[in-house]
Amino acid sequence: MAQSAADAPPGPGSDPADRSDGATWFGHPRQLARLFTTEMWERFGFYGMRALLTLYLAEHFLFNDTTTTGLYGGFTALVYLTPLIGGLIADRYLGSKRSVKFGAVMMALGYFTLCFGGQTATPYATIDGQRYEVQVDKSTEAKQQYVIDGDKRLAIKGNENGTVSLLAADGSVARNVDKGKFEAGADRSHFYTMVMLIALSMITVGNGFFKPNISTIVGSLYAPGDRRRDAGFTIFYMGINLGSLLSQLLCPWLAVAVGWWAGFGLAAVGMLCSWALIQFDGGRLDGYGEAPEQGGRDRSLIIYAASVLAVPLVWFLFVNLMNAPQAAAGSGIGGYLLALPLMGKLLFGTFLVSVPAILIWSYKVGSKIEFQMMLAASVLIIFNVVFWTLFEQAGSSLTLFANRNTDLSVFGWFTMTAGQTQFFNALFIVLLAPLFSIMWTGLAKRGLEPSIPVKFGVALAGVGIGFLALVWGSHYAAADFKVTIWWLALLYLIHSMAELCISPVGLSMITKLSIARIVGMMMGLWFLSISVAQYVAGMVAQVASVETVGGQVTNLKVSLDTYVNVFWTIGLVSIGIGVVLVVLSPVIKKWMHGVQ
Repeated sequence: MAQSAADAPPGPGSDPADRSDGATWFGHPRQLARLFTTEMWERFGFYGMRALLTLYLAEHFLFNDTTTTGLYGGFTALVYLTPLIGGLIADRYLGSKRSVKFGAVMMALGYFTLCFGGQTATPYATIDGQRYEVQVDKSTEAKQQYVIDGDKRLAIKGNENGTVSLLAADGSVARNVDKGKFEAGADRSHFYTMVMLIALSMITVGNGFFKPNISTIVGSLYAPGDRRRDAGFTIFYMGINLGSLLSQLLCPWLAVAVGWWAGFGLAAVGMLCSWALIQFDGGRLDGYGEAPEQGGRDRSLIIYAASVLAVPLVWFLFVNLMNAPQAAAGSGIGGYLLALPLMGKLLFGTFLVSVPAILIWSYKVGSKIEFQMMLAASVLIIFNVVFWTLFEQAGSSLTLFANRNTDLSVFGWFTMTAGQTQFFNALFIVLLAPLFSIMWTGLAKRGLEPSIPVKFGVALAGVGIGFLALVWGSHYAAADFKVTIWWLALLYLIHSMAELCISPVGLSMITKLSIARIVGMMMGLWFLSISVAQYVAGMVAQVASVETVGGQVTNLKVSLDTYVNVFWTIGLVSIGIGVVLVVLSPVIKKWMHGVQ
């Protein structure tokens, strides 16, 4: 959506050059500086919140891993889906500027609402049908959990065979609980759970208005054919990485040092800074991103009201996601699909219908060359789902791995928090993006630049290699079943390099391969593929679920083994899929008919 918007003509009014006062910022229209800063602060808020979300669900609300990663995946899926609607509303009614301001307000309110989480949920355990109080000793790094049985305080130890041992003070086994007879739970406020879901719903709706339309305004700064446009977007996207880099360090630190409310509050402050830069622009953005002519009718209040009323609808999707029943054992793929929550049915159904429908339409109305180009785009879109499914483990399973099985000490100088480990990706993107740009340019001059399908294949193989590197590092885990933080950093380094092989070329590829009449629809399909990937990423993270009591795992060895097995499997699968794509690349390249 962002780059397609960049190719759109300027907003209503005269040509961008006629509206400019001639002032420049690094050779670009000076308005770029304000939009750059606006995007930086918006991403500061969003990525700061995202760095906390999984840990907040697991440690404050004490949801189990399945619920935590499923809810996180559903949230990020909707974050990528709603911009399709927000972009359409801006194009037809509100204009980009008003959409950005409304989205910023909604997101800021969502972040502030997350600050009100109430008291931490109270853990308990049900053993053979009888309920017991559970206490968690957070004074030690191990955060040992205890079952309170009358006047006895029994330490909980999960075993590799699925049984649970309850240990007396001297370390002896006071009781063994058979597999499936120990159930962890938590008493949590239904009111504050509702408040949290409403907050996520507000952020989802607000993001739909903000995300696509800030880029549209950037595109309107440049006249058609202005060769500075690509460079301008490169500068603009640096704001994304700078904002996320800073917030993924500061928000998790505040959450640990002060409280969850402080981390979310800082994200909200960042979002308000973003809103203020647009709201109080001093006329610098007059004529950019304005609303289209509507024959004297202003529908903005109706749209704002409808958007607020959409919050309960999104809330309902989250509730349905959390309460969806598991598929019955042996029910097969059909039973699994029927058991999917409404959000899953919506995403999968739309994607599975859209891809073949667009191809059938292209075959009927397009030329042979156009159909083959659309076929190439569709194949790459499907592989794109696989890449982002695995890459987006960063916010869910990899964050939980950092929290449970990673020694977060940095050279013994200081200790990072689990949420802060997500900053590695932004750091490596900032450092490596210029180098990759130079590399691709140099290879292109020599006629050696890989084709787009090869880049996609390398990206898929790269994300798999990153997981295998972490698996390799697990063999060097210490006696406490924790790997050093540098193995996790190595994974993020490899994943960042893989991202730079696929992310910058994806949107551009869609605009070049699509039939002109449906380029907007294909762009929507591209973002739908990322939305599906986010949802599937939550499902993959659920496979890595570990038994927890009071938000803490009961056996770190079991935890490490579980993550290693899952990461080993998806690493091999990703490499295999990447190799398949590289093998198929000559055929796909032929279908692309010279598009680079």
